[in-house]
Amino acid sequence: MILYGQPSSGPAHDVELGPLLLRDGLGDATEILRVYSPAPTAAFSRRDTLRPGYAEAASVVERGGFVPVIRPQGGSLAAYGPGSVVIDHVHRSGASLSDPGPRFRHFADMHVALLTKLGVPARIGPVPDEYCPGEYSLNAGGAKIVGSAQRVTRHGWLFSTVVQVTGAAGLRAVLTPAYQALGYDFDPLTVGALEDTAPGLTVAAVTAAVLSAYGLT
Repeated sequence: MILYGQPSSGPAHDVELGPLLLRDGLGDATEILRVYSPAPTAAFSRRDTLRPGYAEAASVVERGGFVPVIRPQGGSLAAYGPGSVVIDHVHRSGASLSDPGPRFRHFADMHVALLTKLGVPARIGPVPDEYCPGEYSLNAGGAKIVGSAQRVTRHGWLFSTVVQVTGAAGLRAVLTPAYQALGYDFDPLTVGALEDTAPGLTVAAVTAAVLSAYGLT
């Protein structure tokens, strides 16, 4: 596995890089991992852009200091920033399309294990009216703390995960009006962060735990 360590040049670059690595690769690497903390980003899905309130939602997040971008993966709007850890795992198999279901479960189990070691009571499953809802979201204390999405192509797959470590209140402040504009059901109290149940936990500690889980430390 190769760890991609080049610095980010902004949210637009961040959402484009994973699919680019999936398509073009990095040397002859089969597995590529990128772990980073981004600038404030509001990642809309293509489905979001078809909603009547999309323009207003994009304007709302931008006024809140978040850069609106369109990500290639599915789902719905997710916001993240310097208090988040983003994990992009690229597997270049060159094989035909594969079933994404078992992969969601595998990574959910992996993330629960590493967060449990950090003192976070993480569980697999969505909470009602969460943002970007997913069967394999992770929750703790009644709020969503981790979300994942994936892209499968003829080149392999890209599995992207966002771990919210700190700053849930700031995410709530932009997600609430944006989801209202998009017309999705949403409960602001479902926006959580690891620090809510494990006070003092830092982005650096979570990043180190992720790299350790991949055997890269």
